[in-house]
Amino acid sequence: MSGQGPAGPLPTIAECGRRIAAGEVSPVELTEAALARAAALNDKLCAFIEITADRARAAARRAEREIAGGRRRGPLHGVPYGLKDIYDAMGLRTTAHSRLLLDNVAAEDACTTARLEAAGMVLIGKLATHEFATGGPAWDLPFPPARNPWNTDHFTGGSSSGSGAAVAAGILPLAMGSDTGGSIRLPAAYCGTVGLKPTYGRVSRRGVVPLAYSLDTCGPLTWTVEDAALALQVLAGHDPRDPGSADVPVPDYAAALRQDSKGLRIGYARAFNQDGGVGAEQAAALDAAAQVLARLGAEIVEVKLPPNDRFQAVCRAISHSESFAIHQRDLQTRPELYARVTRERLTLGAGVTAGQYVRAQRLRRVLTAKVDALFEHCDVLIAAVIPGPAPVLEETDQRPWREPQPLSSVFNVTGQPCIAQPCGFAANGLPLSVQFVGRAFDEASVLRVGHAYEQAAAWTARRPPLATLPQ
Repeated sequence: MSGQGPAGPLPTIAECGRRIAAGEVSPVELTEAALARAAALNDKLCAFIEITADRARAAARRAEREIAGGRRRGPLHGVPYGLKDIYDAMGLRTTAHSRLLLDNVAAEDACTTARLEAAGMVLIGKLATHEFATGGPAWDLPFPPARNPWNTDHFTGGSSSGSGAAVAAGILPLAMGSDTGGSIRLPAAYCGTVGLKPTYGRVSRRGVVPLAYSLDTCGPLTWTVEDAALALQVLAGHDPRDPGSADVPVPDYAAALRQDSKGLRIGYARAFNQDGGVGAEQAAALDAAAQVLARLGAEIVEVKLPPNDRFQAVCRAISHSESFAIHQRDLQTRPELYARVTRERLTLGAGVTAGQYVRAQRLRRVLTAKVDALFEHCDVLIAAVIPGPAPVLEETDQRPWREPQPLSSVFNVTGQPCIAQPCGFAANGLPLSVQFVGRAFDEASVLRVGHAYEQAAAWTARRPPLATLPQ
């Protein structure tokens, strides 16, 4: 793997697959490169809470034997990946970054883990998160918070913090995240990667530590849209053991990438920028992204989303109530084991009444119908996902009630698929991000637009300085 050791980022999933198929690189070489980068960079990034070197090497050797024997399973076979540490991997701890689960060894794989393993991927390790995917960044936990590869003084976004850092730093071409209020898209946006939140129900959540049953969504963080499509092809599908899983057909996502954006009608929620408190740099980057798509032949039309505060009220009432129900016993019997910020955020749910929860669910249906109606005249929406570049880590809001509320949670309320991907850089050199949103179960259109924009804008050519300098 000339040039692809600790001094250089790993290739994308697609490039790994092509090079493995051509015999230019082996799964063992890719795995050793990933392990070397993890060892070299993790003290700076704190992206991993466990590096599974022995397991990875054994899996890589197995993949190499199978491929050499003509039994290649597909484009992911022999490619390294990582798991946010709320995903079960049989025989490994799933700690959710918490003292409460330090001895929690998984008895079986999560459905998603099993799918990636069946595709022949090589697990490099478990990745940092916010405690139980909500409490962070926090310094009173067994593991430190992850740091942003573009500038380690800055926040990664959460809660899939280690996933965003590891992909941005080129340690891994794929890391799994989860998204209850933006926890895939926020780390992707702040770390300058691609983060795909599929439609609620598209990807199984079985074997993943829950936060809020009616909002939780599992999905990948990758460097490119093509890689997100390759990952989703493996991850998507009905799981009868997940009560929220949808039994709907899975299309050919790679085929969607072969279509351009010409003739598509794209709704731009420009007014949402001001409503959501989006800063001038990020707003200008979104305008520029819309202009790129217009030049590619898409029709850009202005659309109006319902007020942001309504989505936020619904998301918080539901997520606080459901997360408190999950953690109520531990909060009552051993509250001291939680980080302060986790304990305070989870305890907010004790104040949500049954009436408020029901009204939130009813308003959720109304808001979802209003957003669904936009797709009667549009194929995809453009909306903000972050207000601006990543804040300084130590200055990140750690209060129980986050201010400002994440813009990303709008589409957790409605359940539609969306992708966050780079659309430029702020004056301080940190990434900015655009979000494309589609109809329920139409990830293909989201990927189509995202890929067309990515190819035209070419932001993926720029890596964090930490990802390319010798260590």
